[in-house]
Amino acid sequence: MQAVESKRARPLNTNHAIANAVKDLDVDVISAYPITPQTTVVEKISEFVAKGELEAEFIHVESEHSALSAAISSSVTGARTFTATASQGLALMHEILHIASGLRVPLVMSVAMRSLSAPISIWNDQGDLFNARDTGWIILFAHTAQEAYDSIIQAYKFVEDERVLLPAIIAYDGYLMSHTIEPVVTEGREKVIKFAPKRHYPYRLDPQKPVTIGPIAPPEYYYETKYQQVKAINGSLPIIEEVDKDFEKEFGRGYGIIECYMCEGADSLIMTNASYAASLKAFLPEFREQGLKVGLLRLRLYRPFPLKKFVEYTSNIKNLLVVDRAISYGAPYQGPLANEVAGAKVKEGLGFNIISVVAGIGQRRMDHEDFYALARMAYEGRKREETVFYGVRE
Repeated sequence: MQAVESKRARPLNTNHAIANAVKDLDVDVISAYPITPQTTVVEKISEFVAKGELEAEFIHVESEHSALSAAISSSVTGARTFTATASQGLALMHEILHIASGLRVPLVMSVAMRSLSAPISIWNDQGDLFNARDTGWIILFAHTAQEAYDSIIQAYKFVEDERVLLPAIIAYDGYLMSHTIEPVVTEGREKVIKFAPKRHYPYRLDPQKPVTIGPIAPPEYYYETKYQQVKAINGSLPIIEEVDKDFEKEFGRGYGIIECYMCEGADSLIMTNASYAASLKAFLPEFREQGLKVGLLRLRLYRPFPLKKFVEYTSNIKNLLVVDRAISYGAPYQGPLANEVAGAKVKEGLGFNIISVVAGIGQRRMDHEDFYALARMAYEGRKREETVFYGVRE
C-alpha cells in the first residue's frame, strides 16, 4: 500500500471515514439504528443528508433487525443501500444476514467490532463478527481508517457486479479504530462514482411486473440455491482482487487480499487483522533488530478465505502464531481463526507449527511489551496443544 499523502489528507476517525465514503458513493438509502461504537457512522451520514451534501433516504428504524430488513427491501428495488452496526446489533440481525445473502442483494454494511454480552461489555473484541462468519457474506477487515474508506468504495464495486451479487461487511475494531483519528484522503464524489458507478440490479422489484422474492423452497430446490451461494462467494475472490488492483491504478492505494509484512528472512509469522496488525507494523522493525525473525501475516479478506495466497506465504515457515480476539467455545483450538488455519494446514499439507493465542477479549489492554511477548512466543515456536489465553487471570 502506498503512503497517504499528508498534504491531501484530513483528520478523520474510522467511523467518519466510512461516512465520507458513503457520501462519495452517492448512496441512495441508509437504514440506521444506533449502537456503540458504531453510532457516529450513521450520525455523520444523517448530517450529510440534512445539509444536502448527500441526497438520500435516511430511514430511522426501531432495531438492528429492522435496519437490515429495510436495507434488503431497498436493495432489491435497485437502490444503492448502506447500513452499519456492532455487537448485539449484529447478533440481532443474524436471521436477516442469511436472508440478505440468500436473496443475493448487493448491499454493504460496516461493523465496528465489539464484545457480546453477558456480562455487558461495550468494549472491543471480535466475537460479534466471527459469529457471522457462516452467513454467506463477503467479509473484509480494515486496519486503518484509510483502508476502511477505500474498502467501502471497493465493496460497492464488487458486490454490484453481476458475477457476484452478494452483500459485504467491512469490519474494523471498535474504539481502537472507530474513535481514533488518522490522516485520511477522501477522493470526492466525481472520482468515486467514476470508479464505482451505480449498476442496474437485474432482479429488482418492479410494481409493473410483480414477483415473489424469497418464497418457500421445497427439498427438491433448496439445496441447489445454497450451492449457488457457495459458487458465488468462491467465485468472488478473483473479482475482489481485480477491484483492488483497479483501485490502486486509479487512486494509488492497494491492499491485496492478504498482506505479508516484513516476511523476508522471517522464520515465523504472526497472523492477525485490524488494529493489532497496525500495532505490529509499528513494533516489528524494533523486534527484528532485537533478533526476533518474525513477520506479520495480515488477513484482509476473510470470506472467502484466501487459501492460495495463505499457502504461498506459509509454505516455508516454521511457526505461525494466530492471534484471535474471539473465542470458539469447546473447539479444538479455541480461537476461531486458528481452527481455520489448522484446517488449511491439513488440507494443503503444510508443515508449520500452529500456536493459537486468544488475546484482548473485552478490550483487555495490549501494550508494546505484550506484542513483544507474542513475537517471542512465535519466534521460539514451542509446540502447544492448547490455546494460550494471553493476559487472563486464572
